[in-house]
Amino acid sequence: MTPDPLFDFTGKVALVTGGSRGLGYRMVKALAERGADVIVASRKLDKCEEVAGECRALGRRAMAHSVHCGRWDEIDALIAAAYAEFGRIDILINNAGMSPPCPSHEMPESLFDSVMNLNFKGPFRLASQIAHRMSQSEGGAIINISSTGALMALPMVVPYGSAKAALNAMSVSLSREYAPKVRVNTISPGPFLTDIAEAWEPNKRETQPVALGRPGRPEEIVTAALMLASPASSYTTGALVRVDGGQR
Repeated sequence: MTPDPLFDFTGKVALVTGGSRGLGYRMVKALAERGADVIVASRKLDKCEEVAGECRALGRRAMAHSVHCGRWDEIDALIAAAYAEFGRIDILINNAGMSPPCPSHEMPESLFDSVMNLNFKGPFRLASQIAHRMSQSEGGAIINISSTGALMALPMVVPYGSAKAALNAMSVSLSREYAPKVRVNTISPGPFLTDIAEAWEPNKRETQPVALGRPGRPEEIVTAALMLASPASSYTTGALVRVDGGQR
């Protein structure tokens, strides 16, 4: 592949959480295909290693790291390992998340805490620590993966939507705190045909109540991520980019 100069990531290092499957996997591969070395982080080390192997086959350096992205001690260990291996991180994509359904009046505190930790508390730690390091060196780009659940009613997964709303607000504030060398933006995906869609009813895998009438294909998240990670968006920070097929 011969990328456009704006989308040439040769010499860059990208860290993607939840990078072993779904949208995270697509973003890892897209960055590696365009020259980036990658750190693939998620809870299952074997799955991370599979993806890292695919990236090495492209001629890239790649590291697999097992991490629970809701725990600050594990996040700090991930950061230390990444900088020890590569000496820098130029692109961070906070993608790991979960949204288990549960009636709000039955939500146990332990599940509430788990959802908030993975979708907000952990991303805050990772983004703030790496943004500080970026601001002390050559700068970089941070992309937080949110959800349209933060922008609309989402019964049965209220803590998830609330955590993603907090993530949206966090991105705006961090974009100002670590400017001008660090850009922080948010992608808000709608319904996508990732592995989670395997649990959907068959008709929902064909049609969705969005303007385009269908769920997104995983590769359709890639262009937004590449744009926000690259010099193509050099004057874009604190923005929320909706990739949701026109969901309302």
